[in-house]
Amino acid sequence: MSRITRTSLGASRRRRTACFAAVAGACVALLPATQARALKPPPVPGDIVAPEDTKLFRKEHAEGTQNYICLPSAPAPSGFAWVPTGPQATLFNARGRQGMTHFLSPNPEEPGTARATWQDSRDTSSVWAAMFETSDDPAFVDPDAIAWLLLEVKGAQDGPKGGSRISRARWIQRLNTSGGKAPATGCATAGDVGKREFVPYSADYLFYRFTKDVV
Repeated sequence: MSRITRTSLGASRRRRTACFAAVAGACVALLPATQARALKPPPVPGDIVAPEDTKLFRKEHAEGTQNYICLPSAPAPSGFAWVPTGPQATLFNARGRQGMTHFLSPNPEEPGTARATWQDSRDTSSVWAAMFETSDDPAFVDPDAIAWLLLEVKGAQDGPKGGSRISRARWIQRLNTSGGKAPATGCATAGDVGKREFVPYSADYLFYRFTKDVV
């Protein structure tokens, strides 16, 4: 084989190698954050740690409101209290793109029961969850913010085309909260009944599925 032919062959091989490397790099860049880099559960108060047989697979940041209505309440000193009516929030992934919406809606697996709901913005898969444990541990939680939570999924639904981006979740944590507490005033008389308040809040939501379901 001539020197020119050997040189041309070597250059061709180098170009193919560079091309394969570029394609592989592009594939990695396109992987969801949960695949490209394993998520690790952060430190949290002991009573809201996710169960040992679960794996964190998704984390998103929420911005929205916690909503309240003023109603008669015998336990309250004034006889009236702000009662939560659910959240209304948008969740964003690490790249700042909308990933989910968060609101209150009826759980199809518990007829007549409304639960906190998370719906994926791409495939519309959904989960409904109930509070399992709560924490106001001052070492973690801002005293002016709503509590951190561990929630247990009580219902799940795939999207209309079989998507399951969020319906695989079995436990959810609400962490790093800011704001969202019920107003301290404005609900003290019969004339206040029916008034509504939409209190801005933010939080991180972490989604866990069973380890045995991870492939």
